[in-house]
Amino acid sequence: MSEAQTHFGFENVSLGEKTQRVRGVFDSVQGRYDLMNDLMSMGLHRCWKRFAIDTGGIRPGHRVLDVATGTGDLAASLAQRVGVTGSVVATDINLGMVGRARSRLLDRGLASNLSYLQSDAESLPFRSNYFDRITMAFGLRNVTRMGWALASLQRVLRPGGKVLILEFSTVALPVLKELYERYSFQWIPFLGERITGDADSYRYLAESIRMHPDQESLKALMETAGFERCDYFNLAGGVVALHVGYKF
Repeated sequence: MSEAQTHFGFENVSLGEKTQRVRGVFDSVQGRYDLMNDLMSMGLHRCWKRFAIDTGGIRPGHRVLDVATGTGDLAASLAQRVGVTGSVVATDINLGMVGRARSRLLDRGLASNLSYLQSDAESLPFRSNYFDRITMAFGLRNVTRMGWALASLQRVLRPGGKVLILEFSTVALPVLKELYERYSFQWIPFLGERITGDADSYRYLAESIRMHPDQESLKALMETAGFERCDYFNLAGGVVALHVGYKF
């Protein structure tokens, strides 16, 4: 694979094409995005996000950046944790997702300490050393240049701050791995077709999980980007992993 190419699921595509096709995936599924998340994870994604927030040690007054915010689940919980003296910036490369997040959270009465911005994780438009915490849930595998995105996160995190990356990962248990493979490549596209009318986007989801770096490889990428004391926690037997890194 040349330097000008990357993975879109199992396909090799140009860097620009991946960005466009990932945007197309989320344009297609955003209307049923929350319902599909609940169905695919049997509601467990809420527990995983809560674990990430608890692990982050997020306190009142913190400035938090939520990258790849989707429809704002994590941002909502973060806003409640940081309180009126803190602030949360919710970003996503997909403008439709940013709009849905803002509408959902306004409907819940969350407004005073939240702001929204369409932004690419690879080139975050914030000043260096600004945020106390950075979260990114289920978005890293969709970026075009993972190393660039991690370096961008590291740049805007303040010294003493912590990054928390929640992402699908490599299942550790052989028996669970076989069952999960069948679930990912058969059941998830079937659900996608029935619920959203788009099996291909959810087939990409399964393929992107398979192509994502395993736990140790992602930890090494974080260290290369400048994060220190990197570690990870396997959830659901490694179906999902929470990676944590610091900046000193």
